[in-house]
Amino acid sequence: MRYTYRYRWAIFVVLAGIYFFVYFHRMSSAVIARELMDEFAVSAVAIGVMSSAYFYPYAALQIPVGMLSDTVGSRKTATVFTFMAFIGATLFGLSSTFSMAVGARVLMGIGVSGVYIPTLKILSQWFRKQEFASLTGVLLAVGNFGALSASYPLAMMVIFFGWRTSFFIIGLITLILAILCWVVVRDSPKNVGVDPVVVEEEHKEEKIPPLKGVKSVLTNKYFWPLAIWFFFEYGVIAGFQGLWGGPFFLDVYGMSKAQTGVMLMMVGFGMIIGAPLIGVLSDRVFRTRKWMLVGCTIGMLVVWFPFAFLTEKMSIPHLYILNFAMGVFGSALILIFTSTKELFPLQITGIATSMVNIFPFIGGAIFQTVMGYLMDTIGKVGRAYPSSAYALAFKFTFVAIIVALVVSIFVKETMDMA
Repeated sequence: MRYTYRYRWAIFVVLAGIYFFVYFHRMSSAVIARELMDEFAVSAVAIGVMSSAYFYPYAALQIPVGMLSDTVGSRKTATVFTFMAFIGATLFGLSSTFSMAVGARVLMGIGVSGVYIPTLKILSQWFRKQEFASLTGVLLAVGNFGALSASYPLAMMVIFFGWRTSFFIIGLITLILAILCWVVVRDSPKNVGVDPVVVEEEHKEEKIPPLKGVKSVLTNKYFWPLAIWFFFEYGVIAGFQGLWGGPFFLDVYGMSKAQTGVMLMMVGFGMIIGAPLIGVLSDRVFRTRKWMLVGCTIGMLVVWFPFAFLTEKMSIPHLYILNFAMGVFGSALILIFTSTKELFPLQITGIATSMVNIFPFIGGAIFQTVMGYLMDTIGKVGRAYPSSAYALAFKFTFVAIIVALVVSIFVKETMDMA
């Protein structure tokens, strides 16, 4: 019995370690954007396309990954896809042309697409349902350590080793994690040959065919407000933290690469604190999913007002506070996964969460590219984009958050269904 209890935390540590690099790859473009533009002699919209190449395969593979998690098994799915992420990171470091870099970025997106959904499926088997939102918050916090590492630490690696060698090192670590996933992780307590401690009766219900599960999700009217909110809210975060925040601090505020890395770290710090905090507040204090989501979206709107309308007039301390607050309020995305899980039977947890997880990555891909396009309509002044270019892109994101706020009003309260 104790063995099972302790073993679930060993599984969590391995999967969280892999998820660390999911976020790392997602956000790494912001720090190296200028190096890539200079080395491959391409424009902002081209870098936007390259960075967004991570998101399209990630989104496209969410339903297949969910089906694989529910059928083939989460352990096998996570191991194979993590190995593909290792190949993608290594090829990115070897890229001799811009098209090769884009292809490697696609492969990285394919690889990390098979991590989060299998992890949620495994956690649903090893942990109690009343622990799920809090545990998801901890997982998101770990992921944001990855995002944090893709800021200042990556900036330092690039300064000392260059961006190519940095990605070789990252690829090697990813390979080690893939091996650990195969050796340590198991799909459920019964796979370690002992009596389950936390698996409840609901885990033993009859299976639902995958296509029937997909239909059940698509025809549920309460699924769509969650999906649409995720598209817009995460599109904003991915557009800023994942790509254009770095060039913004370099171009408009004249920060060094190291200073820019520290500034971007504040978003990660905000999520590291905000994700578990929001999970606990939702689970145990306010006992609501919907109104926590609405409140956090209002907070995000307040954060983005100065970026959109006071673009070059903010002080450095003000920027630190805003970046941190962006991370805290952006952590509300854990409520989307929790609400999705609570809307549907456990047998289709993998399918349901994989389907809602499509939307943030479509949003991230579109927002990074559109923001680059809007900046190119203003154009560069020398090597840098002027504040007016960023102001135009940030007004676009501000409107997107307004849409997310309106949509959040229509989200169904699922706390009483947990």
